[in-house]
Amino acid sequence: ETIYQNLIGKRIQGAPESVHLADFPEYREDRIDIELEQQMKLVLDIVVLGRAARNASAIKNRQPLSEILVVSEVKLSDEYIGIVLDELNIKNLRWLEGAGELLDYSFKPQLRTLGQRMGKDIPAAQKMLSELSGRDTMAELNDRGFITLEIDGTAYELSTDDLLIEEQSAAGYAAESNANLTVALATELTADLIEEGLMREIVSKVQNMRKDAGFEVLDRIRLYYEADTEIETMLSNRNEEISTDILAVEILKLGDRSGKKWNINGHNVTLLVEKI
Repeated sequence: ETIYQNLIGKRIQGAPESVHLADFPEYREDRIDIELEQQMKLVLDIVVLGRAARNASAIKNRQPLSEILVVSEVKLSDEYIGIVLDELNIKNLRWLEGAGELLDYSFKPQLRTLGQRMGKDIPAAQKMLSELSGRDTMAELNDRGFITLEIDGTAYELSTDDLLIEEQSAAGYAAESNANLTVALATELTADLIEEGLMREIVSKVQNMRKDAGFEVLDRIRLYYEADTEIETMLSNRNEEISTDILAVEILKLGDRSGKKWNINGHNVTLLVEKI
């Protein structure tokens, strides 16, 4: 009702007094944009899987990552890629034709089918399977339909029914999939990415402190800090960017002042905000 009054009721002469007295809007088929709906559906699916991958690898959303890899028959237009990157705090999106480089596999014998056939050779088979290249073995299974293990002169042909196959993210990636889509986050953190992640955490903590102190949105502050060398270097390198985000006129050492203690990605930091 408030939205209606602000947008229509008080502005358009002759409009109904209340939204509850207005006719329900008529369906306008010409306003349906199928491409927009499909693109935004794909954006949502990628973001949901990307967040699941972050959660699985215990990487906070405030920690920027270098790249997200996406396997999908449908591709996003450039204007929608930016939404994905902003939502997931990632620098770049790269499309892949297949998920091969994103996934790895491990294999164990399926005792239900192999127990009687292999008997005493089961332990040896288990050891051999654990030493196989996951991707190469999966490719062979897909190509031939079976793999061959030779144990003490006996050759065993094992199909997918004879194997317990576990799928996992390849080293350096956190991957998640649904029926139509696979996404993987590059989880390697460079020094620059780590520094930017620390900066975002500091900014978040300061914004919370501003709010708790009852400062107005446009109030200027001084930020005082006490921290280790890594945090101090980051504050020096990114002084201008941090100052802009938190409306600080200065970022200074804490000295003999007292502030609020935080643990920021394993670093003990004390912060004090002072309104100008």
